[in-house]
Amino acid sequence: MSTYTVRASSWSALFDCAMRFEAHNLLGMRLPSSPRALLGTAVHASTAAYDQGRIDNASLTADDTAGIAVDAIRTPRDDVDWSGSDLTKREAERTALILHGMYCQQIGSKTVYRYVELATKPLVIDCGGDIFIELTGTLDRSRVSEAGDGLGIKDLKTGAMAVTDGVAKTKGHAPQIGTYELLLEHTTGLPVTAPGEIIGLKTKGKPEVATGIITGAREVMVGNDASPGLIEHAAQMFRSGLFPPNPSSHLCNPRYCARWATCLFRDR
Repeated sequence: MSTYTVRASSWSALFDCAMRFEAHNLLGMRLPSSPRALLGTAVHASTAAYDQGRIDNASLTADDTAGIAVDAIRTPRDDVDWSGSDLTKREAERTALILHGMYCQQIGSKTVYRYVELATKPLVIDCGGDIFIELTGTLDRSRVSEAGDGLGIKDLKTGAMAVTDGVAKTKGHAPQIGTYELLLEHTTGLPVTAPGEIIGLKTKGKPEVATGIITGAREVMVGNDASPGLIEHAAQMFRSGLFPPNPSSHLCNPRYCARWATCLFRDR
């Protein structure tokens, strides 16, 4: 019997380049964090504090919680490789503060949240053939909002292309939203009835904040009468023990893959 643990945020990586997924998630191979990833972590932390303050009726303002973003950049938890980056610490702090303020004003202050950074209970799925997939994930970059009689997942995404033409990028995020929906219902017993939503925060160029809707995310994971979902496809991969490479992946790069130096299939 084999149990494979897959975090909600890892599904896209599994089907982008399974060899990179295996290296990071199953073999424990790690790389230092990047400055832009640190910027995203900082904004997520400060906005989460603002949203939790509103849930707790703590009367915290955007200014009260902005310092959390600065602290996260100045004293990161993980190693950060600043060499060769187009982003300085000062620029990262400035961008984080701008995006924090924009989020609080445009999104956070106008949304009713039920949970912020909810720790979910693992969901173990029997895929047959002694293969079990354990779904895990803390909604550390997500919020759960009130939606009529049910709930809806709102997930923050930062990046250079997080917003395009005034709309948050949603492509590739359905597996994570769908996993969060399954975990939320498993943890709380409450129905998820609203579509998923991506809140995009653009970190390069002119800072922007926008949203985008994702529908049918749960079906992407569990499938329907016409097609199996990603969980079933993943089970076949785990059962075979083969993790296919993808030399065409945009992340086939030594900055993103700890296996790159020894990978036979890497982009040359």
